[in-house]
Amino acid sequence: MKIKIVGVRFRPAGKIYYFKTNDLEIAEHAHVVVETAQGIEYGEVVLGPREIEKSTFKHPLKPVRRVATKKDEQTHIELLEKEKEAHKVFEERAAFHHLDMHLVDVEFTFDHRKAIFYFTADGRLDFRQLVRDLASAFHLRIELRQIGVRDETKMFNTLGICGRETCCSSWMGEFRPVSIKMAKEQGLSLNSTKISGVCGRLLCCLTYEDPFYHEVTRKMPKIGNWVTTPDGEGQVYRLNVLEEKVVVKMQTEDDEMEIKTFDVNDVVKSGEKHVLANNRRQQREKEERLREQKQEGQEAKGDDKSKKHDKGPKKQAKNDGHREEGHRRRRHRAGRKHNKRSKQAKGGDKNQNAKTPSSPSEKKKEKK
Repeated sequence: MKIKIVGVRFRPAGKIYYFKTNDLEIAEHAHVVVETAQGIEYGEVVLGPREIEKSTFKHPLKPVRRVATKKDEQTHIELLEKEKEAHKVFEERAAFHHLDMHLVDVEFTFDHRKAIFYFTADGRLDFRQLVRDLASAFHLRIELRQIGVRDETKMFNTLGICGRETCCSSWMGEFRPVSIKMAKEQGLSLNSTKISGVCGRLLCCLTYEDPFYHEVTRKMPKIGNWVTTPDGEGQVYRLNVLEEKVVVKMQTEDDEMEIKTFDVNDVVKSGEKHVLANNRRQQREKEERLREQKQEGQEAKGDDKSKKHDKGPKKQAKNDGHREEGHRRRRHRAGRKHNKRSKQAKGGDKNQNAKTPSSPSEKKKEKK
């Protein structure tokens, strides 16, 4: 089943949201009033009406209420003026509560029920009292959203390092993930100041040529590999990805080195020489990894030894104390046993002397 939809934006270069037309005649670039999860909103149609399968959307789409009238346009202008006044009130209240916050933008919903304040700050803040003050000042539901540096740059029409307006604030609806690996594959300088934008993050334009570099480098040989060219065998010296050319270092008949440029399709990997060169490169990489691991291991061992050296005297002193105490206890026990034995020996002699008769007459008396 197909449904008729339009794409609507609520701010310049913002994200596109889709709504059902409900059989309304809506032209591209027209202003409409739509129903969103946050309430009634006023936006611009950037994608004209088109029919799409209903199953392509996970959630049911909300409808377009009406095409904007003159009254709606006047209400939108009044809200923009009210947002400017809200800037001053927010800054006064934030300064009163000693909150280090930078207000970026204010947005009022079209139905006058909610106000959203976008701000930046270092870390988390407790702004509950500020929300209460703003709610009492505007008599609306207040929502504070902390945004990042990229979103902050998107809300301003700033110029990039290329001299043109930044892509995020002019046409780019959503941010794409950017990695340093893209700069490496494109052969760019890894200096952060040269590949970072106004926001301080990696340039979004690194993603534009990334698919092209992936496709071309997949079919190009690596630097250092041996290849077969129309002029003979040689070793890859440099790659020109944009022109899809391979620069090869070749040996002439006069035993001199010559550098020639060939098209990617005219270069074929050489058999045994390519394998040997590839193996040598892999062996070098393996040796470098082992060397780095060995250095890390030696550093870790050095740290362990220093820790053991620091703890050694304490442990030794502790052990010496235990030994002395144990030796003292053993001596004390030995002394008690010795005294006990000596006492028993003395007592035994007296009893023995008392019981055993010393003469034969005494023995006779005892028998009687």
